[in-house]
Amino acid sequence: MTDTASTGRPSVVVLGGGYGGVSVAKTLDDVADVTLVDPTEGFVHNIAALRSLVQPDLVDRIYLPYDRLLVHGRFVQDRAVRVHGRRVELESGGVLEPDYLVLATGSSYPFPAKNDESDLATAKARHRAAHEELARAARVLIVGAGPTGLELAGEIKAFAPDKHVVITDVADDVLSGPFVQELRDELRRQLAELGVELRLGVKLRELPSTPPATREAIRVTTTDGDEIAADIWYRTFGVKLHTEYLDGGSLAGVRDERGYVRVDARMRVEGETRVFALGDIANADRDVAAAAGRQAEVVAGNIRALITGEGESLEYARFGPLIAVPLGPEGGSGFFGDGLATPEMVSQLKGRDMMVDRHATLFGMSPDEA
Repeated sequence: MTDTASTGRPSVVVLGGGYGGVSVAKTLDDVADVTLVDPTEGFVHNIAALRSLVQPDLVDRIYLPYDRLLVHGRFVQDRAVRVHGRRVELESGGVLEPDYLVLATGSSYPFPAKNDESDLATAKARHRAAHEELARAARVLIVGAGPTGLELAGEIKAFAPDKHVVITDVADDVLSGPFVQELRDELRRQLAELGVELRLGVKLRELPSTPPATREAIRVTTTDGDEIAADIWYRTFGVKLHTEYLDGGSLAGVRDERGYVRVDARMRVEGETRVFALGDIANADRDVAAAAGRQAEVVAGNIRALITGEGESLEYARFGPLIAVPLGPEGGSGFFGDGLATPEMVSQLKGRDMMVDRHATLFGMSPDEA
């Protein structure tokens, strides 16, 4: 892909079709030969994944085919197995050598928050089956009191208030991280109003043997000897970064002690001038979709400036401890930099529609078509 004679435009390869990857690919489609590479058939709007668990009519609208994203560029369903500088070796045996390379391969997280099925039909079927499993369960166990666990509990209680929901966590409070205590207190207050039972500071002797999101009688025991019974359970912890293709390549040493790819202020991979990284795998910020979107603006802007010779280089500024945690369509709280966000603010920003329509538009699809 280093030969640009056919179009007169430089080539850009984007590895990974998450929030940051699709944004970079879309933004550069008019000035470069863009190739988006992802092992799955379509984009998953993960922000709305938990809502789709309780509202299955959304399922078709959160899975969007990559072949609808680009006007001039192309999508390749494949997986990177090794990267040497800007040379990308694919699982299929193909090789890409672009002028600019963007690493945006993201991370895995337990289903249903993320779904890594390779084709859309299977992914949608799995999501709908999970809805049916939950619908037939009366007692729900959620292991993990981070933002995903709290949001999942809020979704379940908002749409099925009769279900008994228990959240457990080894931590003594909800929402660990760089957040003010007032936010934790407010989230606990709203969860109590919803009837969610919190079992904090509790360590389970072992996780249920039943696969998550599968209905079956479950009994787990804490190290204190207490027993928790449920009909279905969900794991809402455990992130796995997708950077294995860096092993054995020239970029193997760019990861820090936690496994994140080190980038500079312009989102360039350490020691590289035309290789960029963003999103969950980069050490630039916390692993949230909003940060990936902002980083995508920086990466796309800097590559555009290098291609056109116009514009100034952009630098990324960290978000800080910003967060929005919906608890159903009308509840939740967050921190937006100048204080706590009210349920109304969270609902307007995220909770009410989970940003479904605006992501369909990115793929050239109307809300009715998605």
